[in-house]
Amino acid sequence: MKRILVLLAIVGTLGLTAWTLLTNKKEVEAKVYKPDANLKVGVRTAKAELRNLSQETEFLGSFSPNREAEVRPQEGGQITQLPIQEGQSVSAGRLIAKIDDEQLRLQVEGLQVTLEGYQNDLKRYENLVKGDATPAVNLERTQLSIRSTQAQIKQLQKRIANTTITAPFSGIITEKMVEKGSVIGTGSPIAKITDISSLKLVVEIPESSVNQFRVGQSLPIETEVYPDTRFTGRITMIAAQGDAAHNYPIEITVPNSGKNMLRAGMYGSIANTNKLKASTLAVPRQAILGSSKQPQIYVVENGKAVLKSVEIGATTNEYYEITKGLKVGDQVVTSGQINLQNGTPVVAQ
Repeated sequence: MKRILVLLAIVGTLGLTAWTLLTNKKEVEAKVYKPDANLKVGVRTAKAELRNLSQETEFLGSFSPNREAEVRPQEGGQITQLPIQEGQSVSAGRLIAKIDDEQLRLQVEGLQVTLEGYQNDLKRYENLVKGDATPAVNLERTQLSIRSTQAQIKQLQKRIANTTITAPFSGIITEKMVEKGSVIGTGSPIAKITDISSLKLVVEIPESSVNQFRVGQSLPIETEVYPDTRFTGRITMIAAQGDAAHNYPIEITVPNSGKNMLRAGMYGSIANTNKLKASTLAVPRQAILGSSKQPQIYVVENGKAVLKSVEIGATTNEYYEITKGLKVGDQVVTSGQINLQNGTPVVAQ
C-alpha cells in the first residue's frame, strides 16, 4: 500500500511539472514577435539606368614663385645707395644698391696717366728707330706696356660697373638684408626679389593617376582664398621620377593678374575627371549587398523584394557598373535592406 502511494505521488509530481512547462511555453510563444506576412516594409529605391561613368579626383598643392633670387654683388665695399623697401615692386634693371667706387676710379685715373706716358714714349721710339738711334726692342716693350695698361683699365672699369647692382628681373622685394652704409663683401646677399607675375602650382600625383596628365594640358584651378574664382593653368613639367610613396610632382603654371592676386605659399587644387565607361548600366553604391566577389541586390518586383545575385564592373564614388543580373529600368532598393528577406512585401517611400 505504501509503495502505491509513493508511486501515485511521483506520477502526480511529473504531471504537474509537465502541465507547468506547457503553460510556460504557451506564454513565451505568445510574447514572441511574429511578423505579419502581409505587412509592407518601407524602402527607398532607384532605377538601374544607363550612365556615363566618370571618376573625379581632387589633388591639393601649393603655389611657388615663378622666379626667386637673392641679389648678390660681384664687388665688395660700402653701400652708398639702397633705394628699395620690402614689398616694393621693381622692374628689370632697376637700381637695387650702389657700392662706393671712389678707390677704383682713382686707380683708373692713375693708370690713364701711365698710359699717356707710354703713348708719348711710343712716338719718340718710333722716330728713333727710324734713324737707327735706338734698338727696336725698346719700341716693342713700350707697345706691350701700353697693351697691359689698357687691359688693367678695362678690368677696373668692369669692377666699377659691378658696384651698381640692379634687379635681374621684374618682381617684388620680399627681403632686404642690409642697410645703407653697411660694408659688405663680394657675394654677400643684399636683397631677395620674387617674381609672382605667374606662379607654379606644385601638386603630388599618385602613380595610378600620373598617366592621365600631359605637358601642355590646361586645367581649371580652385583656391580656398578665392572660392568663387576659377583660375586656369597649364602643365609645364611632370617629374620623371617619383618619391618613396610613388607620388610624382607636376608643375602647373598659372598667370597671376587681375584683382584676385595669388601669392606664393597659398593652396590650390585641381580636379581630374577620368572617364571610366560610356553608357553602361549602373546602380547607386548603396544598393549593393555582400562582397565584391558575391554582390547581391534587392529588386522590387510585383510589390516584393527579390534578392538577386549580380556581377559588377567599373566603380566610382557614387555608382557601380552592373554587367550581369539586372536590366534597364529595374527598381533596386537603396535603403532599408536590413529589414528585408527574399519575398518581403515592400512599399517605396
